[in-house]
Amino acid sequence: MKEKKALIEYWRNSKIIMSKAILRAFEEINREDFVLPEYRKYAYVDEPLPTFADQTISQPTTVAIMTQALEPKPGQKILEIGSGSGYQAAILSEIVGPTGKVITIERIKDLAEFAKKNLKTYKNVKVVYADGSKGYIKEAPYDRIIVTAAAKKMPEVLFEQLKENGIMIIPVGALTWAQRLLKVKKVRGKKGIEDLGPFVFVPLVGSS
Repeated sequence: MKEKKALIEYWRNSKIIMSKAILRAFEEINREDFVLPEYRKYAYVDEPLPTFADQTISQPTTVAIMTQALEPKPGQKILEIGSGSGYQAAILSEIVGPTGKVITIERIKDLAEFAKKNLKTYKNVKVVYADGSKGYIKEAPYDRIIVTAAAKKMPEVLFEQLKENGIMIIPVGALTWAQRLLKVKKVRGKKGIEDLGPFVFVPLVGSS
């Protein structure tokens, strides 16, 4: 699809995305497979698209930036909070490969079922219908954690499930206009935080 090729070339030429592995993953995974049928013709418009229950599939450039910041590598175990339609999990699945694993959690039943359907051929992805704000202790610890909804503050329960030298990407901020995308690295049990700038996400909802 020419629109997909143009978007990836834009990332490459503008140096927004420098990782060849990440660019290759976006070339392999088709976003149109993860949007509702009525929005497939807009799959490579660089903006969020509606899914279920007032949720969205994120803007492609946002997904790409978050993926690059996460620094995923083959063989890693990654936890995603907020499966959405499964697009981000599919990208990560391609990068970690058959020796890696992606666990993705979704609290909205319709979305969890939609993600499971979309990801049914991805053998290294597990979709869990649960409260993602608590993480997923059953498979912890994780090399990487990515959160696709904004937390009011840094969730300690997620940081605790991160391996030493692991990386978590998470938007933090109670208000839409005040959200910051943070890259959190676990170094000797402490948080090393890099602010990646302002972004807009739906709120992280849960009991934690």
